[in-house]
Amino acid sequence: MTTKLIVNRAQIDQAKIVERDSAPLEDGQIRIATRRFALTANNISYALSGEAIGYWRFFPDAEDGWGCVPVWGFGDVVESRAEGIAVGDCYWGFFPMASELVMAPSKISANGITDGIAHRRELPYVYNMYARTNDDPAPLAAIPDLRSLMFPLLTTSYVIDDYIADNAGFGAAQVMIGSASSKTAFGLAHYLRQRGEQQVIGLTSPRNIAFVEGLGLYDRVLAYDAINTLDPATASVFVDMSGDGAVVASVHQHFGDQVKASIGVGATHWGAGRAPKGLPGARPAFFFAPAQIAKRDQDWGAGVLMRRAVEANIAACAVLSARMAVIEAEGADAIAAAYAEMVAGKTPPDRGLILAF
Repeated sequence: MTTKLIVNRAQIDQAKIVERDSAPLEDGQIRIATRRFALTANNISYALSGEAIGYWRFFPDAEDGWGCVPVWGFGDVVESRAEGIAVGDCYWGFFPMASELVMAPSKISANGITDGIAHRRELPYVYNMYARTNDDPAPLAAIPDLRSLMFPLLTTSYVIDDYIADNAGFGAAQVMIGSASSKTAFGLAHYLRQRGEQQVIGLTSPRNIAFVEGLGLYDRVLAYDAINTLDPATASVFVDMSGDGAVVASVHQHFGDQVKASIGVGATHWGAGRAPKGLPGARPAFFFAPAQIAKRDQDWGAGVLMRRAVEANIAACAVLSARMAVIEAEGADAIAAAYAEMVAGKTPPDRGLILAF
């Protein structure tokens, strides 16, 4: 049997634990037991954008209207009918919140595999790649939980920073980041500060101001209701992790045509209303990291950006891990409770959740 958490695709705060019969393997397939995975606000964004971007299509469930939210973590091969893959091989990558996953590996190498199962072939390739971890170099092997917690977020942060740099900073003097307490946000602040070409402003709720200031990553930290204290004549990039339409509208109405780029990334405030259309300044656009990765694959060669991101992420984890406590929980009930807390926005920003069935 497979145990999984499934989510109502139309109302993502409704979730339940179910059991499904395990499908027998066909030739060329493997069965991986999910070992440990991270749960972050990023996964809530996957659920919220599951229809528009296709995240529900990675791990479909038979129950109509419900789906399995993707997470990042580790899994061990427990059954194999694929040549070149042995029981005991361990992989890191995109998994369902489920106790196991059946894959049909393609492009098999000593370093990893790509899942070539039929329903995933048309989905973004970066999510179908799994790294073999049995022989990881020591710096990577030393941070397995941080890899699951931070690498997907830091990679997004790194790619956003690269996107801004690739566009000459959009000619802006500052980058404002909404939901500045989120891990993707402070990862982006870290990379922006490393480049040092623009001021970095963190926008957050009043209850998180002390935490965000304590990160030491932002040049200035403001509550959302203090946006109007910023100089409206300053050319700005706005990166929104919150998905809160009121925040987006406040930024655009205050800065007007000085909003040179408005980049939507996450939805930490997923229950808030959407921004109205026709706002002044650059039109808000959702950022899809695989598109920038594909561009850099063309610019620099396949895999170059991702290799750079991994190196940068290892270094960033050494800095950012001190700001976060790793919390572990095991069992289906604990996973359901952790999801309920995360989707309700009740998980403190200084906690990183590592879960296992």
